[in-house]
Amino acid sequence: MRLAEACQQTGRDFHIVRLRGFAERGLGDLPGEDVALGEVGTILKSLNEAGCDEVVLAGTVRRPDFAALRPDWRGARLLPRVLAAAAKGDGALLALLVATFEEEGFTIVGADDVMADLLVPSGPLAGDPPEGEALSDIVKAAALIDAIGPFDVGQAAVVCGGHVLAVEAAEGTDAMLSRCAGFDLEMRGAAGDRRGVLVKRPKPGQERRVDLPTIGARTIDLAASAGLAGVAVEAQATLFLDREEALVRAEQEGLFVYGFTSADLVAAETLTPEED
Repeated sequence: MRLAEACQQTGRDFHIVRLRGFAERGLGDLPGEDVALGEVGTILKSLNEAGCDEVVLAGTVRRPDFAALRPDWRGARLLPRVLAAAAKGDGALLALLVATFEEEGFTIVGADDVMADLLVPSGPLAGDPPEGEALSDIVKAAALIDAIGPFDVGQAAVVCGGHVLAVEAAEGTDAMLSRCAGFDLEMRGAAGDRRGVLVKRPKPGQERRVDLPTIGARTIDLAASAGLAGVAVEAQATLFLDREEALVRAEQEGLFVYGFTSADLVAAETLTPEED
């Protein structure tokens, strides 16, 4: 919906291909067409007939039951490649999706190109800049995401006092944070003694035009419920939805929100224990 609103505000023509069962509520009254997930030919025809030359991939689509798909002939031709990519991970699936549109002459555009204001800037957005244990936790979590990137695991991790509490896998960030909230207080922080950090950043080699890490008000709520001290995300590489609402909640709950850069990580790694 935010993409459509941004296009309306800037006078940019748009056409929405709404995937049945996945499309956001409220999109039905906007220009576009409803299609099933396996109807690749219908999707391409819809875009061409609408005169589209650029495509933005946005929203969440759960992995389908491939055996239950009812693809059209274009989808059926693509299915063997889809199954092969699915076995390699979500990153491979997204890469195939991008390649398919590009082979048809479309240009893939990132959501941040349409809504640059959604990108997280560098520095503190709520609370004081992290230091000491929180800063060390950020460095470790960021390095962990970087290290597991080749396995196409996830874009987020939670570290508390140097201990890895969770790594995002297929369940997504929300479920990962809910899992952390169920841990014993000996392992995590609490409302009166917040400890630990959620870190989100793109995986190494990730196709940044699609599937950028995203946070929002719900992320802050779940991080607060898990007793975390804050949320740190890679600046200029993470989307921030509901920013004003989220930052108000962060201040109310006593969480910091911080946009880190590679320089921040390098500088933090050089700190001595005494400087921490």
